[in-house]
Amino acid sequence: MMTALILCGLILLLLTGAPIFAALGLASMVVMLLTEGNINSVADTVFAKLNNGLLTAIPMFAFMAHVMIRSKVVDDLYDAANAMVGHLRGGLGVATILSCSIFAAISGSSVATALTIGSSAIPQMLRFRYRPPDAYGVLAAGGTLGILIPPSGPLILYAVVTEASIGALFLAGMLPGIMMALLFAVWSMVNAARRKEIERQPFAGARALVSSLRRAIWALIMPPLVLGGIYLGVFTASEAAAIGSIYALFVGAVIYRNFGLRDLWETAYETVRTTTMLFMILASAAVFGHAVTIIRLPLELVEQVAAAGMTPLGFVLAVMALIFVLGMFLETISIILITTPIVFPVMLELGIDPIWYGILLMINLELALITPPVGMNLFVIKGIAKAPLGQVIQGSLPYAVLMLAGLGIVLVFPQIATWLPDLAGFGR
Repeated sequence: MMTALILCGLILLLLTGAPIFAALGLASMVVMLLTEGNINSVADTVFAKLNNGLLTAIPMFAFMAHVMIRSKVVDDLYDAANAMVGHLRGGLGVATILSCSIFAAISGSSVATALTIGSSAIPQMLRFRYRPPDAYGVLAAGGTLGILIPPSGPLILYAVVTEASIGALFLAGMLPGIMMALLFAVWSMVNAARRKEIERQPFAGARALVSSLRRAIWALIMPPLVLGGIYLGVFTASEAAAIGSIYALFVGAVIYRNFGLRDLWETAYETVRTTTMLFMILASAAVFGHAVTIIRLPLELVEQVAAAGMTPLGFVLAVMALIFVLGMFLETISIILITTPIVFPVMLELGIDPIWYGILLMINLELALITPPVGMNLFVIKGIAKAPLGQVIQGSLPYAVLMLAGLGIVLVFPQIATWLPDLAGFGR
């Protein structure tokens, strides 16, 4: 009874528009007052969760992405992708997906990916007579790759909550991320073949292609620099984020020469603002995790699952269905921090691989970014293009179906997520 009341109270608080950190914190402290008679353990709980060196990677990866965006490095990245595949039928859509995939490996943010690539991609696609919904859908889908292709902020958060290996999670996200990008690219080409009105731009030529790749080389170096060092054991995820930030500053200030002290100040301010909000949510989620442990919610869930004879696959399917529904109303970070403390003990009891589950969770959260009424990427693209929200949703629907297909593929073939971590020898 207590569990139902607390969860209903939390949902009601969220529906009133209360900030997620406030809703989580208030609901958790009510539980603590009712069960323990005080909230004395809040400070210790928050400190224990935030006293984690891995968390330093989040603001540094965010800073790195902001620097690369302000330096206009991404413009050259899109130009290179366009020169490479833009002349194909549906090539502009493929170029957008390719640019999003590479920028996802720089920024770790889906919203930043959609926002940055969209400013160049949407006008170009409309110029070559893509239907507006088709242009918006390509970008909405491509932008979601930011939380699956490493380095990913949500994957880092999941690693912090579950104490899973961040290196294993980053490796696990690579093949599913490439698979999703290929699915999107193939659909873009098939859709363009169906719509004869879409014009094909001429091939830029070998010289122009080489020139554009030369200009984009600074962006292309970033992913292997940051991720390669992690996988080879040269440095940790936090050290990789720091090295990536230094590299981004070097490119902006020395190579492109368009990143000055004012840009540094504004980038640092924006990084602090966004990561402070994130850490507030993480702190309140730590208190929430403590509260649900007090009322024995995870233990009760384990007992109920055992009594029902639910198989590991059946449990994962049920959780995925729940997260799909939550994704229509909550943003990705909230879903990770609310659901994981509850379902993780059950996963361990059932022998479910937390790395595999983490990738399934990320693909499901990709869906949350383009499912109304609260799909963040939908509103980002609406703002970029000043387009009716209905057109953005219409264009995103085929890609939502593709994401469901991708989720099903990884469910049936877990090796797509686990093969690389196993090959690299990550103990799990």
